[in-house]
Amino acid sequence: MNELTAALDALAAEDLSPLFGPALLDRLRPLLVLQHRLAAEVARTVREAEVSGAAEVDGLKTMASWLRGHAHLSTSEAARVVRAGRALAHLPGLAAAFAAGEVTGEQAAVIGRVAEPEALARAAEQDVDLAAVDRVLTDVARERPHADTARAVHHYLDRLDEDGPEPDPTEGRRLVLAKHADGSLSGRFDLDPVGGERLQAALEALVQAGRSAGDARTRGQQAADALVQLCDNQLATGSLPTLRGHKPQVVVTVALEDLADPAVGRGTAEMGFGATISAARARWLACDGAVTRIVMGPDGLPLEHGRTLRLFPAHVRRAAEVRDGGCVFAGCGAPTWWCDVHHLIEWMNGGETNLENAALLCERHHTKVHHGFRVERQPDGRWRTWRPDGTEILIGPGRSGLILTTAA
Repeated sequence: MNELTAALDALAAEDLSPLFGPALLDRLRPLLVLQHRLAAEVARTVREAEVSGAAEVDGLKTMASWLRGHAHLSTSEAARVVRAGRALAHLPGLAAAFAAGEVTGEQAAVIGRVAEPEALARAAEQDVDLAAVDRVLTDVARERPHADTARAVHHYLDRLDEDGPEPDPTEGRRLVLAKHADGSLSGRFDLDPVGGERLQAALEALVQAGRSAGDARTRGQQAADALVQLCDNQLATGSLPTLRGHKPQVVVTVALEDLADPAVGRGTAEMGFGATISAARARWLACDGAVTRIVMGPDGLPLEHGRTLRLFPAHVRRAAEVRDGGCVFAGCGAPTWWCDVHHLIEWMNGGETNLENAALLCERHHTKVHHGFRVERQPDGRWRTWRPDGTEILIGPGRSGLILTTAA
């Protein structure tokens, strides 16, 4: 271990800045092999620790819990390491390839599913040659991408239980959300093939419909925006189940002086599920929202609850939909049902709530307009869009969108 640590220290001390292209790749390839070999040793050691009950030394019941607590692995990663370790005892071909660095820890864990007790019992009942399965799957892992390994394992397990009952697809579904200090969310989910297909079909429709000229978002950003849009569409239809007598809605609480102040006002508005946002973001949400005035007393209790005012009434929104036909931001073709009605002159700054002061903007471009971009309707009915630096976004044949003009 001391020699291994010293070798790693020497590698870490090397200056990589003189290297480029092929030289960096030549350095990377053997490092990846060594990474796989180390992963194999970790999995083998974890398996022996599991068999001997080593986790009890530190007061824990399983090696999965030990890996989560002592190695700071995620739940899924700890389970993957444990599963890979268990598989090595039943699949010597995989164990040898893993130890040689020819397959990854992730591949070993996927193949390890064939060595789980239930799969081993079924294989024994059907006189399956496990050594042949080990050899075939290991060869796939050596030569093919990870996705092919996963498909091969899935095919084997399906053939192993061809006559078994169709599982309940909802039993394996899972969605876990984690809220961070700033109110943002991250999470993970597991869906059965049919549920996954439904989600992909819905998101892909929104991704493709929401693509516009000059869209520089990554695929991941497009999918995330599509998920938010899917939720927004459902909330807007009003067809979701009611909660405590009220339709689901995005709720923001902000002081009147913060709403009226043009400053950003970070961390001054609170949302319904506890997230904190800026006053600027609250003003953006207020563009096409409903506003309720509540007067608070010195003891923090409400003294007066004014009536709720819908900023853009339904008839003005319908007129804007007929006039604009969708998002008016240059190059965007988002349909009307994706759009908010934006105040060209902010409502809190005296802007009137009428058709002349209205513009349809999808969520992404509504955000852009509240961050320095500007849209303006010309007397002939055409909409023009300017960047924060005053240059106009021009879309059309021979106009790349990089042509600079002076904003009127």
